[in-house]
Amino acid sequence: MNLTWPHVLAWRLRRQFVAAADGPGAVEIARRLCGLQNQVASSTRQAVAVRSAVPDPGELDRALWRDRTLVKTWIMRGTLHLVPAEELADYCSALSTLRFWEKGAWQRGQGVTAAETEAIIEVVPKVLEGAQLTREELVDAVVDGTGDDHLREALTSGWGALLKPLARLGELCYGPPREGRVTFTSPRTWVPSWPAELPPHEEAGVRLARAFLAAHGPATPEMFDTWLFGGVARKAVLKGWFRDLAPELTEVDVDGVPLLALTEHLDDLAAAEPSREVHLLPGFDQYILGAPRNLEPLIPAAVKAKVSRAAGWISPVVIYQGRVAGVWEGKNGEPVMELFEPVPEQPLADAVARLRAATTLETA
Repeated sequence: MNLTWPHVLAWRLRRQFVAAADGPGAVEIARRLCGLQNQVASSTRQAVAVRSAVPDPGELDRALWRDRTLVKTWIMRGTLHLVPAEELADYCSALSTLRFWEKGAWQRGQGVTAAETEAIIEVVPKVLEGAQLTREELVDAVVDGTGDDHLREALTSGWGALLKPLARLGELCYGPPREGRVTFTSPRTWVPSWPAELPPHEEAGVRLARAFLAAHGPATPEMFDTWLFGGVARKAVLKGWFRDLAPELTEVDVDGVPLLALTEHLDDLAAAEPSREVHLLPGFDQYILGAPRNLEPLIPAAVKAKVSRAAGWISPVVIYQGRVAGVWEGKNGEPVMELFEPVPEQPLADAVARLRAATTLETA
């Protein structure tokens, strides 16, 4: 099958609930998108709101802290995400195949020894069992449990790097805020129906690859690796997942590039018409994060630095015809835009009205 990128991008906009704003709720939106990056809380709220059939400002907090149907933790690429609670074990299983914390270079970079790393991984699950601890309380508990006061400095510096291995192993996630401070807890006691042990990575990886292609396909195993691991997956593991998924896949040609699509989506892909719509998407949106940064049909090379900025910052974007046509930021409740190409005035005004109706504009 021969496709063009405008057709594929239009299909993605529809699959990701952008084109029709028909998302059935925050959990299902997170499931379809393969998680919601949560570095900036306002961006996450906007990502859900502009996709929702009925935007609900309190839905994310209820799903996270009352219903426990979403979980907040460090997961894909070591970044904060919200993922459906019943799928977190799959993410942990797949990502734990890359045990970066066992490498000497990583330990030296964090200022800890191999023995100290092992001690942290051993004691944190014990102190979090049934507890919800602030970072300071967790650090105190780890120091008390290991008898190693040196760990206090290592655990309190940086952005939680020493806790990320625990998140990947399914031993740590965010708990409900307490008096404006974050807390950490154990998925074993926080997540409903948490399994006795993580599923085999051979099965979990296939499920994640299938879900990724269902929203961000057609794609290559390398694109999936970049999204999930940051491009450093163990090659044998990645190859095995796609080998096992192969009976469900068909190779398609997208403007001369061979990519893999789920066979069940071929008819829908073939029927997709290039988008003429304009959409405003928030920072760190999955429509951008699920694709390679060098995908020029989505992000023209000349404007890449405006979209993918320093320190991994992903700008809010104006989408026209499926590609990035500008960036924007919210100031005093209004979007201030920098357009890279002409965008039709009325569709742009409609996109602004849609965003305004769905959510309060913030600096995203």
